[in-house]
Amino acid sequence: MSSQLLWYTTRGAGAVSLVLLSAVVILGLLARLRFESRGWPRFLSAAVHGDLALMTLVFLVLHIVTAVVDPFTHLGLAALVPFGSYYRTLWLGLGAIAFELLIAIVATSLVRRHIGARVWRAIHWLAYASWPVAVLHGIGTGTDNTALWMVVIDIVCVGAVGGALLWRMIAAPADPLADERRVAAERASFGAGR
Repeated sequence: MSSQLLWYTTRGAGAVSLVLLSAVVILGLLARLRFESRGWPRFLSAAVHGDLALMTLVFLVLHIVTAVVDPFTHLGLAALVPFGSYYRTLWLGLGAIAFELLIAIVATSLVRRHIGARVWRAIHWLAYASWPVAVLHGIGTGTDNTALWMVVIDIVCVGAVGGALLWRMIAAPADPLADERRVAAERASFGAGR
């Protein structure tokens, strides 16, 4: 594979990874609000969220592998260790951290039934840390970070996630477990009335 093809693949896969990761974060934020319509059931929202997360991981692995094997940068496996690379140490280190956070999220999602909902939820909160770290990685190390097309992608992703976060902050109940406790109390009172 030519160095130029690797370079284009790395750039393209990185941009696609950012778009997909942004979509995953947005769906995660909206899912907490029980965002759905009568024609779009909750289980389908969860399935789309999970499938997009796995697709993000596929493009992210493509991004990393092509960057690591590219003979121009000579990154090597040291790029997978946070701040272990000689090349753009800070920015590649942020990328490695974002990747490792995503691996933790995906791995625990696959074994969710075995580790329990509380542990899974606590680790799943890492998604909210991995996204801005990934954005900073792209802005700092991306060779196209000032190209109009990449600036537009960055602005759209940041704006969309920011909008979803704002919507969640405004529309979400003050106590995220309030709905669950209300339903449990209704079930308990219904059972006691028999």
